[in-house]
Amino acid sequence: MASTATESLSKLDLNADFASSAPNLQHNLHLLSPQQIELAKMLVETGQTHLFEHWAEPGVEDDEKKAFFDQVARLDSSYPGGLASYVKTARELLADSKAGKNPFDGFTPSVPKGEVLTHGDDNFINFEDMGVKEARKAAFVLVAGGLGERLGYNGIKVALPAETTTGTLFLQNYIESILALQDASCRLAQDDCQTKIPFVIMTSDDTHARTIELLESNSYFGMEPTQVKLLKQEKVACLDDNDARLAVDLRNKYRIQTKPHGHGDVHALLFSSGILKVWHDAGLRWVLFFQDTNGLLFKAIPAALGVSATRQYHVNSLAVPRKAKEAIGGITKLTHADGRTMVINVEYNQLDPLLRATGNPDGDVNCETGYSPFPGNINQLILELGPYIDELTKTGGAIKEFVNPKYKDASKTSFKSSTRLECMMQDYPKTLPPSARVGFTVMDAWLAYAPVKNNPEDAAKVPKGNPYHSATSGEMAIYRANSLILRKVGVQVADPVVQVFNGQEVEVWPRITWKPKWGLTFAEIRRKVCGSSTISQRSTMVIKGRNVFLEDLSLDGALLIDAVDDAEVKVRGSVQNKGWTLENIDYKDASVPEELRIRGFKINKIEQLEKKH
Repeated sequence: MASTATESLSKLDLNADFASSAPNLQHNLHLLSPQQIELAKMLVETGQTHLFEHWAEPGVEDDEKKAFFDQVARLDSSYPGGLASYVKTARELLADSKAGKNPFDGFTPSVPKGEVLTHGDDNFINFEDMGVKEARKAAFVLVAGGLGERLGYNGIKVALPAETTTGTLFLQNYIESILALQDASCRLAQDDCQTKIPFVIMTSDDTHARTIELLESNSYFGMEPTQVKLLKQEKVACLDDNDARLAVDLRNKYRIQTKPHGHGDVHALLFSSGILKVWHDAGLRWVLFFQDTNGLLFKAIPAALGVSATRQYHVNSLAVPRKAKEAIGGITKLTHADGRTMVINVEYNQLDPLLRATGNPDGDVNCETGYSPFPGNINQLILELGPYIDELTKTGGAIKEFVNPKYKDASKTSFKSSTRLECMMQDYPKTLPPSARVGFTVMDAWLAYAPVKNNPEDAAKVPKGNPYHSATSGEMAIYRANSLILRKVGVQVADPVVQVFNGQEVEVWPRITWKPKWGLTFAEIRRKVCGSSTISQRSTMVIKGRNVFLEDLSLDGALLIDAVDDAEVKVRGSVQNKGWTLENIDYKDASVPEELRIRGFKINKIEQLEKKH
């Protein structure tokens, strides 16, 4: 056995330095396969001999040594260019970080071209109509690698209810919205449309098994299981110092510490899985990327997709108006002194200094609209599939990375804890050629953006007037959007009242919810509402059928309409009952389920009228 190891060594030209630089590794070489020896050589050549310092003699802990190389093989194969490329990039980025190098040096910011939409006007309606037509040529990708710990919730984030009137979960809402788009798009198609819109979910070790369980235990929320594909992202190696030495796990000397790489991995996963080619061959044209906890998102999708198709954008970022200096990235065109240009998200704490440094002494300021001219990036992207495949063929899906080490002191020589390279899905345009058509679509935040990402304690500390982005505000935003949409089609919806839940002051509108198949677009909702209807502030209305029409309804209480798809139901007359009330609960009250505690209220269902058809 020893002689074959020696032969492998000479074959691989592992010189005498090898013995001196990593003696413990050399003693154990006979345990390794030729592929593992290749990996060992790569580790030595990239300055990682410290990984073997505490290895035991042969015959001791041999299984752990093999497990170590299994992990190295995984880290190597899951990263574009392999581990050697990861270490090389890390050294460059760590050197830049230590030197305080500004990634935007040489770039001048300007406002890019994009489309600013006003909900409900003719332009908006035309874009929505176009978007519904295009939906049958679209695929959807949800990045869902995160747990709800930051929210005070121990499950996966997509398993949280978007609102508690119906208990509809985020994942359920997304799937029902895609299915509603699929049906509406097929109804507009002249041919015998059999389209099934593909849906990819990027998971992580933390969320993969629980996402499968959620889908299977709910029959995929009505989607065909073959439409859904899960792609699991791997973690990346942690770095101990500016030399990019890989960090050994403190609990196990035969393991490298790993951390998540960020949602930018989605591009490499889609590329390496081969799924993009399958979509392209099937005639698909668009890929829509979205994140895990925005209950309003699909109210904005049809119009944004219509903009992509009309303007022929290769990349279309969904955006909302942002106040100058607001803590949300701004979509910015950057032009380099050497002529390079890109349209990219610039974080708010970088945008203001960048503007000041390039001849705008006031920095990021509001213009005559009352908002910054740089719209707020909400991390939802629409990419045209053909140019996307062309670009990934060049890059392998690798996204420009960044590193964010927490240094011990100003000398920047050592870290408080290990760091790693990270990448973000929205940095995809950084490598695009100047000919790429990169634009944005701005919609009002009340319609398009209510993410749930802060726990009650953090949300309660948010300065007054700024968005809480909590489970409380996310649920209330759904009721507000639905109330405002019904107002626009002529329903007299009462004004909200202000209440405080979990230390957050929120507007409480009537609790109005509907299934996506009832009101996918503004034109569809307008068609289903006629006469003069009124809804009081304390009311609750739930619509769970496609062909439900509101005609001269006067609602003061709770009304639930549940109709099978082809049943046409007219809802009219006066409905009055004790209704459903909101009751404050304390987020520290462990007797209440977490998904309610993080909202600070629960719904008491006292009395309601249920119409089933």
